[in-house]
Amino acid sequence: MSSPSITRRDFVEAASGLAAGAVLGVTARPSFSAPAIVIRPQGRNAAVASANGLRAVQRAAELLEQGVDTLDAAIEGVKIQELDPEDTSVGYGGLPNEEGVVQLDASCMHGPSKRAGAVAALEGIKTPSVVAKYVLLYTDHILLVGEGAKRFALSFGFKEENLLTDKAREIWLRWRANRSADDDWLELPEGENPIPRPTGTINCNVVNAKGEVSSVTSTSGLAWKIPGRVGDSPIIGAGQYTDNEIGAAGSTGRGEANIKVCGAFLTVEFMRRGMKPTDAALETLKRVVATTEPRLLDEQGRPLFNLNFYAINKRGEFGAASLYPSRYAAFDGKEARHYDTAYLFEPRQRRR
Repeated sequence: MSSPSITRRDFVEAASGLAAGAVLGVTARPSFSAPAIVIRPQGRNAAVASANGLRAVQRAAELLEQGVDTLDAAIEGVKIQELDPEDTSVGYGGLPNEEGVVQLDASCMHGPSKRAGAVAALEGIKTPSVVAKYVLLYTDHILLVGEGAKRFALSFGFKEENLLTDKAREIWLRWRANRSADDDWLELPEGENPIPRPTGTINCNVVNAKGEVSSVTSTSGLAWKIPGRVGDSPIIGAGQYTDNEIGAAGSTGRGEANIKVCGAFLTVEFMRRGMKPTDAALETLKRVVATTEPRLLDEQGRPLFNLNFYAINKRGEFGAASLYPSRYAAFDGKEARHYDTAYLFEPRQRRR
């Protein structure tokens, strides 16, 4: 425990009292007040993630109970989605770029060691979050991209595999068949709905009872993206950010909007100023709206996209916010479940 703080005024007044007592030939008592006892709030094992991370926060919590490091716990949770072919926004089974190639991005930060690692446009490796951790552990770099990132992964024994599942390929083919009315591709049959352009990611932020914090974000990125496009997920300070003295935050949704405000870093900074996680995330979203170009706003000035932020502080308090109503997953120290996000705007009415 640290020593109680003493102001300069306390010291001067006490010294003056002692001096006066010496002059008068009496013993004077120092005017120090009783020592303060500073007790920090007790931390707890907790985790917060995007809505697809319910299994991730549950797994992370189980590992934290076993004493596993926060970064390893978060990555083991995220890997569940990376290896799940039914999640078309992450890892194996993720939707491809416009040429039908799956390119993955991921980043991570470890609060206690103050280290970070990331990969972008990584092809052929199912678990980019683990590759990002290897960048953190074994290099003096933070971000590796493209072919270099793949060679790095292969050098550590990762297996190169085809990440395009039949399900993702079918969705891509249907999108390609209706790209434009002016190209050589056939139109969809009348009455059949066009394929939406999904965005999706998993972010997971973890803290243990000792107040050690880590964060991970992984994604296959924007569906049908231009080959080589990189979103916010592998960008330290955008897709996720950790400060072991404060907490962690991360994001899912439109990466380009997040990159411009360094959203994860900004959310942690708002928590540093004393904001609760949810309030910090909402404040960051206000900055996003303020920096959105007019072409991406509706007639009422609301964004034509969604963006979510998830945050956790050193005490294990967590929260999330989005531009429009959404959900997120969290482990509160007792159970893992879904919660509704705070949000800035009511849902937009779809045009008919």
